[in-house]
Amino acid sequence: MKVLISIRSLEELIPAINGGANIIDLKNPNEGSLGAPFPWMIKKIRNFGNDFALSVAIGDMPNLPGTAALASSGAAVCGADIVKVGLYGPRSFNEGVKLLKSVVKAAKDINQKILVVGAGYADFKSFNGIDSMDIPSICKSAGADIAMLDTYSKNGQKLFNFTDSEKLRKFVKKARENNLLAALAGSLELKDIKKINDIGADIIGFRGAACSGSDRKNGVVEINRVRQILEISQNLNKNDRILRSTTLV
Repeated sequence: MKVLISIRSLEELIPAINGGANIIDLKNPNEGSLGAPFPWMIKKIRNFGNDFALSVAIGDMPNLPGTAALASSGAAVCGADIVKVGLYGPRSFNEGVKLLKSVVKAAKDINQKILVVGAGYADFKSFNGIDSMDIPSICKSAGADIAMLDTYSKNGQKLFNFTDSEKLRKFVKKARENNLLAALAGSLELKDIKKINDIGADIIGFRGAACSGSDRKNGVVEINRVRQILEISQNLNKNDRILRSTTLV
């Protein structure tokens, strides 16, 4: 399981990298769950080096495929390895596919190797959004690479306030059946890492838990917090490898 750490600035990049993050995810927390950063910030982060995978959020996107395509193209041109869009505005399966397809086409026209994340929300009922269990199928139909489940509201509630482990296992299973990677996030805490690992996610995402005061908006990413997240995750991965190597099939 890979660990994604969300940052908002060059100053936060250093502790995230030195703490061992597998994926650096650039976003703007002031503009929402998947708030989009400014293009000059993407360039600044990318110009720091190419030895880390850079994910860029392009927003909790309204149902505007042209706007989404332009944002996706901009992120790709600025050097993103992964483009992540929140399917906030679409209200149906077909609308979700249309919007995500525009993101995929725009990104891959710039860089065929770029990965695209279609992100849904576990709290979709609060804004009449797309059912979270439809996200893997939407991602498959749109040609995306990673299906993600996050939370839209960042008011102290987290992923497990809106869903449970069984539903998350079904989400991961659907992603795998559609040849997609599965990513889970949503105000997760250290105690949630084992749960997410047991569920079988490929990627686990953090911001608040990596920040001072566990404050995603006003805190800053700290190296010791990132290291703690990575240590727990790596120990779980190590134990999984040992278990598989000693289990008769």
